[in-house]
Amino acid sequence: MSLKNFPLILVSFLILIVSKVTAEEELVSLQISEGVLYGTFLLADSINSPVALFISGSGPTDRDGNQHNLKNNSLKMLAESLRSHGISSLRYDKRAIAKSKIKDLDESELRFEDYVEDASAWLKWLKETGRFSKFVVIGHSEGSLIGMLAAQNSGADKFISLAGPGKSADKILKEQLSEQRIISYLANPLIDELVLGKTVKVPFYSFSLKTLFRPSVQPYLISWFKYDPSIEINKLKIESLIIQGTTDIQVNVEDAYLLANANDRAELRIIEGMNHILKNSSMSRIENLSSYNKPDLPINEELIGEIVTFLTK
Repeated sequence: MSLKNFPLILVSFLILIVSKVTAEEELVSLQISEGVLYGTFLLADSINSPVALFISGSGPTDRDGNQHNLKNNSLKMLAESLRSHGISSLRYDKRAIAKSKIKDLDESELRFEDYVEDASAWLKWLKETGRFSKFVVIGHSEGSLIGMLAAQNSGADKFISLAGPGKSADKILKEQLSEQRIISYLANPLIDELVLGKTVKVPFYSFSLKTLFRPSVQPYLISWFKYDPSIEINKLKIESLIIQGTTDIQVNVEDAYLLANANDRAELRIIEGMNHILKNSSMSRIENLSSYNKPDLPINEELIGEIVTFLTK
């Protein structure tokens, strides 16, 4: 995750600015106590339609599903596809990401809960518009956990997890580092301390660990590690849908089963041949990763159908 110069902010509504781009699309900006968050509001033609709040994944992923030099437009395509089926949506750049960059923010003050509060703030605004019949939270990747937490107390009617991890971030990090034996050996005790809520001193001789566990990011990691998606999804009392692709090289099908088994109200859909960014791919790492920078490659059609069916039933 790329985290620089973020502070802890308690979300407070000041003003929401709306700028029309087309008859159905509006650029919106939500001012919070320390800056402004920006999003895209895509309106369906039908009156009193369902509306979906999109929450993007980790790192510098923007509202459309893109990162820096990796442009795939996956979330933008999904929003546009849902609109064609009569479903409105709001997708936004998370705090300090893309257009929602906030000047003079300190990374050491950022907490995972800030992202949850921001999502809750957007959902609250959607409800206050009085335009919609149903409110749905759709979280992709890390956004799945953010969405679970936001949906618990924000009046959402439904929740969808797209390629969402089923394990806590500390366990995922250990898995990712396990292929690097020396780094893993050094990192695991540090991760265990962070799970206990303690900051750590990183070995001076390891540049990789000094970057990964730099002092300024440790408070954020501590706040993130304490949430287990399989526990949090069980707290949801609303209808939930868990969708996972079989060619996702970032999140495993096993994670989807962990989530589904943790909540009796959750439906599970495994989509053959869909990767992490919701596009068709094989398990070839080269082919799979190349799709991350193909903005014209369409998203999986079965995915669209499953979401539309879930939201309109």
